[in-house]
Amino acid sequence: MASTFQPSRRISLRSLLIVPFVLQIVGAVGLVGYLSFRNGNRAVNDVAAQLRNELTARIDQQLRDYIEIPFRINQINAASFGRGEIVLTQLEDAYPFWQQSKTFPTTNLIYCGGEADGAFLSVGRDNNLEIRLLYSNPATDLLLQYRELDAEGNIGALTQVGQSPYDPRLRPWYEAAEAAGVATWSEIYLDFDAQVPVVTASQPVYDATGALKGVCATDFLLSVEMDEFLGQLQIGRSGEVFVMERSGRLVSSSTADEEGLIRGEGDAIERIAATESQNPLVRSTAQYLLDRFGDLNAIQAAQQLSFVLDGQRELVQVSPFQDDRGLDWLIVVAVPESDFMAQINANTRNTILLSLGALGLATALGLLTATRIAKPILQINQASQAIADGQLDQHIPAQNIGELDGLAQSFNGMAQQLQQAFHALEAANRDLEKRVEERTAELQAANDKILSLNQQLQSENLRMSAELAVAKQIQQMILPRQEELSQLEELDIAGFMQSADEVGGDYYDVLRHNGKIKIGIGDVTGHGLESGLVMLMTQTAVRTLQTHDETDPVKFLDTLNRTIYDNIQRMNSTKNLTLMLLDYAEGHLQLSGQHEEVIVVKADGDTQQIDTFDLGFPLALENDIRPFIQPLQLQLDSGDIVVLYTDGLTEAINAQKQQYGLERLKNMIQKHRQQSATDIRHAIIADVQDYIGEEPLRDDLTLVVLKQK
Repeated sequence: MASTFQPSRRISLRSLLIVPFVLQIVGAVGLVGYLSFRNGNRAVNDVAAQLRNELTARIDQQLRDYIEIPFRINQINAASFGRGEIVLTQLEDAYPFWQQSKTFPTTNLIYCGGEADGAFLSVGRDNNLEIRLLYSNPATDLLLQYRELDAEGNIGALTQVGQSPYDPRLRPWYEAAEAAGVATWSEIYLDFDAQVPVVTASQPVYDATGALKGVCATDFLLSVEMDEFLGQLQIGRSGEVFVMERSGRLVSSSTADEEGLIRGEGDAIERIAATESQNPLVRSTAQYLLDRFGDLNAIQAAQQLSFVLDGQRELVQVSPFQDDRGLDWLIVVAVPESDFMAQINANTRNTILLSLGALGLATALGLLTATRIAKPILQINQASQAIADGQLDQHIPAQNIGELDGLAQSFNGMAQQLQQAFHALEAANRDLEKRVEERTAELQAANDKILSLNQQLQSENLRMSAELAVAKQIQQMILPRQEELSQLEELDIAGFMQSADEVGGDYYDVLRHNGKIKIGIGDVTGHGLESGLVMLMTQTAVRTLQTHDETDPVKFLDTLNRTIYDNIQRMNSTKNLTLMLLDYAEGHLQLSGQHEEVIVVKADGDTQQIDTFDLGFPLALENDIRPFIQPLQLQLDSGDIVVLYTDGLTEAINAQKQQYGLERLKNMIQKHRQQSATDIRHAIIADVQDYIGEEPLRDDLTLVVLKQK
């Protein structure tokens, strides 16, 4: 028996045994190494992010502790000054200032200025950071006097006299507090004497009548303890942290001890910007933030970022620091990623070396194993080819490898059974062909039946669509036409109804009879053909009762309810509806029936919501609803607006599953109340459609707008 089987000669058995084994080793080791590196990198980034968050939080808390000091000092001094315990012309009253200056070394100058006579009393530090007394008052012709203070705070000799009058009332710190009326900060500036960055906290002082008595202030040294605190922080191995203004100038820095925060001498001395720092990491980080955001004022929330400096990735966190007295700074933490990645990179190198060793060992073992396995398998392969050519009397000798010996025995048994199997297969093929023919005939009959059913279903669908289209057309035909509404002399009315399905369950109508106008709005439970039928019954019954001059609202609603109730019982239906009827005549409006809240917007913009729960009862639930009907009278003046609606409007939802809501509807009425009823209707419907976007209506939507002419 001829065979078309041709053995492949492209891949040897030895290669087939070795290559997958080696590839598995390489893949497994490589995957483990990759995952190890990636997870290590992710862990490092997580740790770095936590470190930056923790450092930022510590710096933020430390800054807040520092900036509270001058305001606490001001509160104490302002209280004493206000009570008269500090008299600015009495030098011994500066003793509390001396105590505060000794207690809080971050202060540069503690002082108060008077509103009445321009007196000034202060204690502060000179260029050598020695504490001294400064004062001026009318007795000194407002010239500043400088006196020494000993270790006990006692006043010493006069050491210096100013050359020009010093009136605190004309100073920026005094004017800022006076203008703000509350405690406030100044801009950061360089102290005239000490030439260090200083910011002033000032607080106005008022007497018992509320008149300004003066201002107390404290000059706060930013670089005394803050720079030391930042310099002591452990930020990886080579990270830095700094605080800067929105202008980019440094407030404090962990590198301040190395480079300082100012440059120049004499009149040319100035504070440096972060982008001018001598530290490469501080300078590059500040420049990166400027390049990224364009304006540092754009940073309004904490952000974790990264950039590349000299081929190395730098991890950055920038966080706004603000208080309610005018401070607006940025805290910046910068850490080189390499500070955390050294061990990860070393582990990666070790993994690569181990992988190469494992690869060599796996290749050697693979060659040895392949040689032992390939030889007996080749014998089985040759015997298989002979069987494929029709030589079924093949026999494989016993093998030394247990599995291969078992394979040889199985092969020999297979060769003996093949002839029997071939005969059995031919018989099975004949039986299978017969069964296939029978099954094909059955499937053809079933297919014919399905085609017939599909044709019947298409015909039924066409009939149902035609019936629904007719019902919807009838429903639209009985709605009040615009020419009817335009003939109403006292009222400007506009209505709108849109079904969520082919036939809706909402109802509204405007009927005129014997000089009176009856407006109705209702909502049948559900929607579709059955709800539409109940709506049509309701409209017919309302028109019939009005035609027969039934003016009593209780009798009107009771008769209408009994009619609808009996019909729905006959239909064996569970439908019911809410219905509100409004009877209008000469500016008077009578409301009866239970429905959604009625919105009334007066001509002056005052808005009312009328709850209709106690005005009636849903129709077709009970046979007798007379005890529940309590009509309400309402007077309309020129320009007053009444809006009726169904819950399909207020409960329309957008893509975020949020409802349109009653408040948005009231706002739209308020916004367009000066326009006509038609324009108000258009504005509301357009707003609803814009709100829901592509979302479909899930309930019928009806809107009626009445406006007293």
